[in-house]
Amino acid sequence: MIDPLRIGVVGCGAISGAYLAATKNFPVLRIVAVADIDRAAADAKAKEFGVPRVCSVDELLTDPSVELVLNLTVPGAHASIALSAIAAGKHTYSEKPLGINREEGRQILQAAAAKGVRVGCAPDTFLGAGMQTARKLISDGAIGRPVAFTASMMNHGHESWHPNPEFYYQPGGGPMFDMGPYYLTALLFLLGPIRRIQGMASIAVPERTIASQPRAGSRIAVRTPDHVVGNIEFAGGAVGTIIQSFATWHPPVDEKQPIAIFGTHGTIMAPDPNRFDLPVSIRLANDTAWREVPHGFVKGYDRSVGLADMAYAIRSGRAHRCNGDLAFAVLDAMQGFFDASTSGIEYRPTAQFEIPAPMPAHLPFGTLD
Repeated sequence: MIDPLRIGVVGCGAISGAYLAATKNFPVLRIVAVADIDRAAADAKAKEFGVPRVCSVDELLTDPSVELVLNLTVPGAHASIALSAIAAGKHTYSEKPLGINREEGRQILQAAAAKGVRVGCAPDTFLGAGMQTARKLISDGAIGRPVAFTASMMNHGHESWHPNPEFYYQPGGGPMFDMGPYYLTALLFLLGPIRRIQGMASIAVPERTIASQPRAGSRIAVRTPDHVVGNIEFAGGAVGTIIQSFATWHPPVDEKQPIAIFGTHGTIMAPDPNRFDLPVSIRLANDTAWREVPHGFVKGYDRSVGLADMAYAIRSGRAHRCNGDLAFAVLDAMQGFFDASTSGIEYRPTAQFEIPAPMPAHLPFGTLD
């Protein structure tokens, strides 16, 4: 029996419920404490999920019983919480993005290396059966050599439903930093490192009106691009376009399969990278129709599978899949689109990472080693 990793959770907003519910799928994870600047929110989550201790953020970060800090704060606080946890000698796993700019990301990785602790970061959706199946098809040469791709996430933003949507329109938010990590992480997993980037970014809707309760009618000034278009050339030769938008209505894309990978022998339609187990379709050069490819990987994982994979890796000494290098490569690319848009000059990423190993297909649900 593997020794469970003792985890303290900082940030008890809406997303924390998904994490806390999913951790119960993995015996390797033990939530020992929760903290939030809103003590009532922490008390409520502890009661709902049976967490034994509620404390202040500072108490949690210095608690010797906590081995890893799960950082579920808003993007602007990701770096400060991660750096405090690392300074206390703890591993850290963060919601995406790793930071709101490259400098924050570099500080986190450098501090962790100096302390000898690990950095993990969402998204972990690429560990689901959908994207794992797509990766295996590409690795097996099912569509030949990848030559092109398209990836689109297009809607009108979150103010119509989210109770506190302001941070989606501040630096560290917007469609690229909010949803881009899902799409770019999936593309890096499928196609490898990026050679160069071109980008155009704009604030298309400069003011938003909240339509959701309890703050319906309040206005939001948009301070980060809400529509971003980029061209990417991968080191392996594939070239394509990514669109991330909170400024569009009714996009003509398949919401379940918004990523297409075009190869020399056919095309794969990959699933929504914000989901785990949606279908993968393939159509080869001489096929008359699309066909769905059965998943060959474990289905049913949700938020926390990346955290569980990191816990197993800490205990065994192997590399974890949702690692800081991969998250920094995504952060570097996201800022690269903005840099290219501002300068009119293509950006060439320098971030180094290893493509994560495929998930084990032979182990039972909840066991990753």
